[in-house]
Amino acid sequence: MPRFEPHPTRRPALIAGASSGIGAATAVALAELGHPVALGARRVELCEELAGKIRADGGDALAHRLDVTDADSVDAFVTAAEDALGPAEILVSGAGDIEFALVQDMDPESFLRQVHVHLVGAQRLVHRVLPGMLARKRGDLVLIGSDCAPQPRPRTGAYTAAKAGLEAMATQLRMELEGTGIRSSVVRPGPTLTNMGMNSTPEVVGPLLEDWQRWGFARHPYMLRASDLAAAVVAVVSAPRGAHLVLVEVQPEAPLK
Repeated sequence: MPRFEPHPTRRPALIAGASSGIGAATAVALAELGHPVALGARRVELCEELAGKIRADGGDALAHRLDVTDADSVDAFVTAAEDALGPAEILVSGAGDIEFALVQDMDPESFLRQVHVHLVGAQRLVHRVLPGMLARKRGDLVLIGSDCAPQPRPRTGAYTAAKAGLEAMATQLRMELEGTGIRSSVVRPGPTLTNMGMNSTPEVVGPLLEDWQRWGFARHPYMLRASDLAAAVVAVVSAPRGAHLVLVEVQPEAPLK
């Protein structure tokens, strides 16, 4: 006799940060498995475009504006998603961007905004979604971390501190949720080619890369694709009940010699 009932075949997934990058790739990957997906981001027009493509390919998708720094926006997103697709089985929290700066040079309000998006925003989503999961005694919380969390990188402003806090929160959640049927997991990207940080100028990026190379963070030029991280999320949420992929770190392979 199985220790757990298997996952439902249809698992509604709520994805924060779904307008581009890892979030968008994850939405496509989960939809291809037959899971309904709710795409949330501030750039809702991009979410609507992607949701249309998913539906055209036979999937089930909803686009809704989401600002994770606003509790009312989080509530409206989750409510609309669950009304349209059913109770959330999967939450993927990946909203955010990066602003490069030295810690001492970064404006404190900019520092705080990064913490609000990457850390507090994720907690807002968990706070809103988790009660329903607890009532059903199942669910997956997937927080998109960063390899900056265990190994801070210079000139990442508040991003590294926020991601370190996020991964600590995920670990705390795992301990607090033990025995509830809900899995709290981290998918930790290494260097990934997305739009994040692409608005930075050469004057900012040049010294950053020099510092990263000096500290051993730029060993080769290859980077991950967003689809590589989407595959990791799929692996986490597809693990059979009774098995928990607590942390999946994905790094790009070096060029062949």
